[in-house]
Amino acid sequence: MPSNSTFDENRWVIQISKNLEEELEDDTQNPVNIFNVPKTLMALDPDIYVPQQIAFGPYHCFRPKLFDMERYKIAAAKRTQRNLLTLTFQQLVDKFLDHEPRIRSCYHKYLNYSGQTMSWMMALDASFLLEFLQVYAVKEGGLLRRSVTSRMSHLVDISGKKSIHNAILRDIVKLENQIPLFLLRKMLEFQFSTLDLADDMLLSMLMGIYKEISPFKLKQDLPNFQVATVDHVLGFLYQMIVPRLQSPDIMEVEDQIFEEGEETLEDLSYGKQFLKETCKFLLKMNKGPVRSFKKLIAKPIKVAVKLPWKIICNVPGIKIFMRPLELCFSQDKEDVKPEDRGSSSRNNIDRPPLVEEISIPSVTELSKAGVCFLPANGDDSTISFDPKKCAMYLPLISLDLNSEVVLRNLVAYEACYASGPLVFSRYTELMNGIIDTSEDAELLREKGIISNRLKSDEEVANLWNGMNKCIRLTKVPCLDKVIEDVNKYYNGRWHVKIKKFMKYYVYGSWQFLTLLAAIFLLALTTLQAFCSVYRCSRLVYDIEDHLVDQFLDQEPRIRSCYDKYLNYSGQTLSWMMALNASFLLEFLQVYAVKEGLLKRSMTSRMSHLVDISGKKSFHNAILRDIVKLEN
Repeated sequence: MPSNSTFDENRWVIQISKNLEEELEDDTQNPVNIFNVPKTLMALDPDIYVPQQIAFGPYHCFRPKLFDMERYKIAAAKRTQRNLLTLTFQQLVDKFLDHEPRIRSCYHKYLNYSGQTMSWMMALDASFLLEFLQVYAVKEGGLLRRSVTSRMSHLVDISGKKSIHNAILRDIVKLENQIPLFLLRKMLEFQFSTLDLADDMLLSMLMGIYKEISPFKLKQDLPNFQVATVDHVLGFLYQMIVPRLQSPDIMEVEDQIFEEGEETLEDLSYGKQFLKETCKFLLKMNKGPVRSFKKLIAKPIKVAVKLPWKIICNVPGIKIFMRPLELCFSQDKEDVKPEDRGSSSRNNIDRPPLVEEISIPSVTELSKAGVCFLPANGDDSTISFDPKKCAMYLPLISLDLNSEVVLRNLVAYEACYASGPLVFSRYTELMNGIIDTSEDAELLREKGIISNRLKSDEEVANLWNGMNKCIRLTKVPCLDKVIEDVNKYYNGRWHVKIKKFMKYYVYGSWQFLTLLAAIFLLALTTLQAFCSVYRCSRLVYDIEDHLVDQFLDQEPRIRSCYDKYLNYSGQTLSWMMALNASFLLEFLQVYAVKEGLLKRSMTSRMSHLVDISGKKSFHNAILRDIVKLEN
């Protein structure tokens, strides 16, 4: 059994006592930077975060599945021993032992290993890792010109085409499989004549692996940092990929100033907004009869605008008809209390974003709304939306079989390490939001934003849709502004407003259909009352007697309503429509009864079909058939 699976009390006491006796210069110089993956992320797909081929560091060192790779680590250590200039490998291990407190301080989890075991573990892992990374130094034109040993040749591939090479590459960038980079730097220091040459060699290796495995294009202006400040390989990738944003603590955002008595667009009632939008539309049209029409209605509109619309809109009868206008002019914003308008934006930034601030239409929906997607050269900070050009700019990203491991482990590392906004997690949420299906991935691929080296666009969509869970949500001003602008543009399109209107007031509300049925049946009831007073029973008889003939006169109009040729005679079509209309009116009268507009009772023959409570299965089946498009 591995030593970390059984707790050794004596070793723990000795280790604690030793740590208390040793005086570190400053604990803040050695922050924790190698973490356990949070359980909420690990539960989604453990294989993404747990090494599958080789273990580096103490978290997975003695897993039986990975222990076979120890022989390759020993072979790499022998090669390293031959390349050391001034000391033996045992002396190198002793040097690592001197840094034991610093090594332990890098790990979030308590390491139940002795100092000697830890030092040997790190020496072997560092030897293999440098042996593997040297292939990228060769590709980068570094100072190293060593050939790969025959024992390592089937593992290390300078072309990167071997499957085991990619498997090791994925394990190198996993969060729980990191070792401190200062150990690699220390080992190279004893293989080169100067520390500067060792740093140049290590930087060449890191740049090579970045170009090999990073999904993003290399920046033109590389960040200026020293190798000594890098924590580990995954930390290097994070620094290269994720932009450094201004701290939210010192970020200044202009607060909107509401002057006393000033009426903003949000304060206007939707009725007044409708009139003002109508005026703007008419002002743009000044030709032909529109000019005369403008003169005719100019004064009534001026009077209407000055009316107290806030009071008028609350009248019960008018309030029903104002709801569609409210839907058209609202921008899906939450109501803001007056006392909150002047609140500090800093407090707003500290709060997690709302669901509405995360949601965004898909690429297909935005494309249909007129949004054009264009590639941007750079990192996440280049994401923007230009409402004038209706263009959304997204950074180029290349996806292959290693990309999902890189992206997910960067998200996990950021969730554990970053103290400010989770910039990269917010980017993955944005991509998850706009990519729902393979059609969305295909559109971005055709626009040159996604370079797909996977099997299909479906795999690209599954990759982004799988990254739908993060530890915590934070606000990233630059990305939040893009999402806000995109949603504002999309929700402002008329076809989107009409679609929402149809969804909420036609398809999603039986009240609307009930209102139409009630109005229609009220008209019939009024006609019946009129005829009973003025003795127009003969007229009613004639209408019933000649109803089919009346339908026959409307035959061309009836046929024109259907997009399909109707292979029926006029007489057959007229009788069909008369019978169907009779049944439909008989069925719909139940809603007039519910509204109190009609007092008729159901016939015994129809009682098992029509149910005023709507609980019978036949009733609901007929109800569903009534609203079907082809019916």
